[in-house]
Amino acid sequence: MESGTIEQSLPGLDVQSVVPEMKTGHAIPLAPKKRLMVFAGRSHPELAAKMAERLGVELGEIELTTFANGETYCRYCESIRGADVFLVQTGCAPVDQNLMELLLMIQAAKLASAKRITAVIPWFPYSRQDRKAKPREPISGRLVADMLQLAGADRVLTMDLHAGQVQGFFTIPVDHMTALPLFAQHFRDLGLTGEKIVSVAPDAGRAKYALRFAEMISADFAIMHKTRPAHDEVAITEVTGGVRDKIAIVGDDVTTTGSTQIAGATTLREHGATEVWMFVTHSLLDAEALQQLAAAEITGIVVTDTVPIDPMHQPPNMTVLTVSGLLAETIMNVFADESVSAIFGGENQLF
Repeated sequence: MESGTIEQSLPGLDVQSVVPEMKTGHAIPLAPKKRLMVFAGRSHPELAAKMAERLGVELGEIELTTFANGETYCRYCESIRGADVFLVQTGCAPVDQNLMELLLMIQAAKLASAKRITAVIPWFPYSRQDRKAKPREPISGRLVADMLQLAGADRVLTMDLHAGQVQGFFTIPVDHMTALPLFAQHFRDLGLTGEKIVSVAPDAGRAKYALRFAEMISADFAIMHKTRPAHDEVAITEVTGGVRDKIAIVGDDVTTTGSTQIAGATTLREHGATEVWMFVTHSLLDAEALQQLAAAEITGIVVTDTVPIDPMHQPPNMTVLTVSGLLAETIMNVFADESVSAIFGGENQLF
């Protein structure tokens, strides 16, 4: 007879093994599946292509056409459901057509169930109309901000706004980039640094901007005082600061006619500047304005490709820096939910 242990239980005290019941939860966990997709409008496809190359992706397929009656048609040629979509469209001419095209791209992405829509607008249109300067005027910059949000944009990425208050027109995040470090590096590479250089603000509104640039290149600081007899006319009244026997570098956010640069160069030469250099983030100059700029007393002018520059009319004293790398790095940080201001060391608030 085999020996062993027999477990017995008293009547009414039987122990039953309890197996936990599997219940369906409130969510099904999935591994993160984020997709970054970049689409280009028709305003500046060259810049969008450079950005996509820096990011290591191909531009998404999108159909953009204009009907015979002038209306714009937009359709994504591939699925963007659940994707992090970046739409690249700058505010160059034709401004209203490009703006309308961007709005349609945003709404089409919204209706196609994109997870997040970021409008990448290197040059923000109507940003100079940020207040009522005269009675019965619109605040056009605010209207554009409302339109972008109503269309369905979740985020806006732009560069060197004309006025910092434009960011306050939005209730969605606005990532404000600046080309100032690019310009500073360019002039340092040219050897234009030190006490013989003076950073000149074209007006009082750009004083803080010019002072920051002066710190970047270890230069002195001066400021010009100008008036506007009309929208596209400029008159320089005086220069505050020492510019005599120095190389003057004047920086601005945008130029549409080149009048500020031409008048500023003439005034600085009259005040004893040995050379006058200019840098502008957004160059909205037509062929005639570019010719006038080439004939002015400007040693060199440096611009970026936030708007397309016609190489056929580009003057010999103009240098074009690309912002594709800066914008691509910003897009990647937004996509990865990392800090954007860290790209500039927290120094991208210029106002």
